[in-house]
Amino acid sequence: MSATTTNFDKYEAVIGLEVHAQMLTKSKAYCSDAYDYGGEANTQISVISLGHPGTLPKHNKKVIVNAIKMGLACSSDIAEFQHYARKNYFYADLPKGYQITQDKTPICTGGFIEIRLKEGKEKKIRITRIHMEEDAGKSLHDQDVFDSLIDLNRAGVPLIEIVSEPELKTGEEAYQYLTEIRKLVRYLEICDGNMEEGSLRCDANISVMLKGSKQFGTKVEVKNMNSMRNVQRAIDFEIDRQINALENGEKLFMETRNFDAIKGKTSTMRSKEGSSDYRYFPEPDLPPLHITDNFISIVRDLMPTLPKVLFNKFTSTYGLNEYDAGVLTENREMAEYFEAILKHTDHAKAAANWLMVHVKAYLNEQAITINDFVLQPAKIAEIINLIDSGKVGNSAASQRIFPVMIKEHHKSAMQIAEGLNLLQESNLEELQKWIDDALVKYPAKVVEYKAGKQSLTGLFMGEVMKASKGKADPKIANQLLIKTLDNA
Repeated sequence: MSATTTNFDKYEAVIGLEVHAQMLTKSKAYCSDAYDYGGEANTQISVISLGHPGTLPKHNKKVIVNAIKMGLACSSDIAEFQHYARKNYFYADLPKGYQITQDKTPICTGGFIEIRLKEGKEKKIRITRIHMEEDAGKSLHDQDVFDSLIDLNRAGVPLIEIVSEPELKTGEEAYQYLTEIRKLVRYLEICDGNMEEGSLRCDANISVMLKGSKQFGTKVEVKNMNSMRNVQRAIDFEIDRQINALENGEKLFMETRNFDAIKGKTSTMRSKEGSSDYRYFPEPDLPPLHITDNFISIVRDLMPTLPKVLFNKFTSTYGLNEYDAGVLTENREMAEYFEAILKHTDHAKAAANWLMVHVKAYLNEQAITINDFVLQPAKIAEIINLIDSGKVGNSAASQRIFPVMIKEHHKSAMQIAEGLNLLQESNLEELQKWIDDALVKYPAKVVEYKAGKQSLTGLFMGEVMKASKGKADPKIANQLLIKTLDNA
């Protein structure tokens, strides 16, 4: 028996996310082992990452820099003095029997991620902490009929964990929050953000309570969600499941649940009697960290302009609408390419349209990114300026000049237009001849136009463009056509 919509309205969800971002470094967190996704199992390991007796870890400066970048991007406080801790638990893919992490002194505390909801409202989701730690290996349960296999390549790979306050209310909010985190780590170039490869992972803590209540409900943790959309689906399912259970008089238990993407449902993995006791204690083999204000300033200078700043610039300075600004700032390279176009033209809206429509279509067709695009931003500006000057039309530019320019990018837009005989005719005498021929061809339609059927201008313009082989300047030709029709 399902709860009614009215009963659903009595409740509100309380959601907190724990996001693990795998750092883009050449070596692991506390040793020099290299790590590349997809490498042959158990080939990217050493006595240090395997936890052999007598081996010692050491700091990876790049991990520290990356964590500070994320903290600054989230307006977090950076801890001046920190120490590492050992998180003790046994699992087959944890070779040392403990994980080097941060407990009492996370590198970043506080701050927020700002999300934009569908209705256009903005909401700040506060950050509890960001800390550095190492990853475990990977258990493979589907490679052998009888046994689970262990790949320790990932053991020791550096992570930052971003823990939110329990301020998310819906699966949609969680989706937007994850989208912003992925955007930030990609802008900062600290993580590739690929959830399907496990380099960005998310666990969701979900509970429901009566609206207005001060006491949270029973928390359930959901794991194994390999896309942002699946995070949203899992949360939405779990909220419905918990409300239905409460409405039917069932008791909820603290547990960890798995999400089945095919069925769209969560299921029990293991129960939790209470909070896990990991017996944290200070890591004795790593010296404490001292982060100075000067070091933070150096890291700050390494950071790019953040997407929120660019979004505001694109809407206020360049006059783009929020949708266009949102699309262009999804990707740092695309945003930078857009701004590079505007060094050669003042037509921001046209530049946005060319990037979002024609350039993006080509990139998708070729399965490449803007980094691999052969045309420099100045070339796109040439096409835009050629259209604005009235020398070529939009369709000729996009369908004929643009494809040729990709193949012969040493040529200018004007050279290609001349070579293809695409320069528009704006000579009034020539335009008038084509217009007169069109009116003579359809005398009955001229009468209908005079009687009030003004939509017939499209018919006449079609004839003019056909007669001119697309070379007639449509704007000037249309004005001259209307003037001729009105005086007929």
